[in-house]
Amino acid sequence: MSVAIATTAPSLISPNPRISSSSSSSSSRNSLPMASLCSFPQTPAAPRSFGGSSRTSLPRPSPMVAAAPRSSRRSFAVNALSELPLVGNVAPDFEAEAVFDQEFIKVKLSEYIGKKYVILFFYPLDFTFVCPTEITAFSDRHSEFEKINTEILGVSVDSVFSHLAWVQTDRKSGGLGDLNYPLISDVTKSISKSFGVLIPDQGIALRGLFIIDKEGVIQHSTINNLAIGRSVDETLRTLQALQFVQENPDEVCPAGWKPGEKSMKPDPKLSKDYFAAL
Repeated sequence: MSVAIATTAPSLISPNPRISSSSSSSSSRNSLPMASLCSFPQTPAAPRSFGGSSRTSLPRPSPMVAAAPRSSRRSFAVNALSELPLVGNVAPDFEAEAVFDQEFIKVKLSEYIGKKYVILFFYPLDFTFVCPTEITAFSDRHSEFEKINTEILGVSVDSVFSHLAWVQTDRKSGGLGDLNYPLISDVTKSISKSFGVLIPDQGIALRGLFIIDKEGVIQHSTINNLAIGRSVDETLRTLQALQFVQENPDEVCPAGWKPGEKSMKPDPKLSKDYFAAL
């Protein structure tokens, strides 16, 4: 996987001044137990093969921010830190440590500006249950995203040591094996908070996924609760639709659109051509 290196564009990636990052917590919250959804009883130790600071550090991309609307809390719901819709806003830039190809690297989202689309997804914790199914699924399909000029970045609040231990664990034992994209460490929780997916009283992130275009603008977001895995197929389809409408600004994509299918003109009269063909 190639590392994207580009000149930082502060005007494109600085956090939106309209977005405030106020935190909220309530003792009355009644969320699902974190351990039942995303954690093992014990925290894995750092791998014995880790050699400390002797690892080579390579430059790496970083993300962007926005916020999602507040929702009422139910027994199966949790409140993340979010106030404004993320979609349509410039993603907040970040720089963080990550693990890629058995190395510790630096990832800076702004290095992708002007060069690549980015799939940025958050997951709760390493060494859990639903998480490895998503992480390995994206890795196995990485070449399909690479062909359409897109990089994938995974993020959790775990340390790079935990990431490395998980990557060095075989898939049949609940590990990840080698991945085709970086896993970012958000130990300060600042990235999760800025993207509006942090669960304050649990200190982990919801399953948020963001598609960021080459100009650094968030064009799509989905946020699942902890127990619900995501679809690589739908992520890829949405990305393809985004790229199509950006390349064809006089077209829009109807429900379920896939490359090669008929699109629609966003016009009261011209749209009838599409509906007449149904």
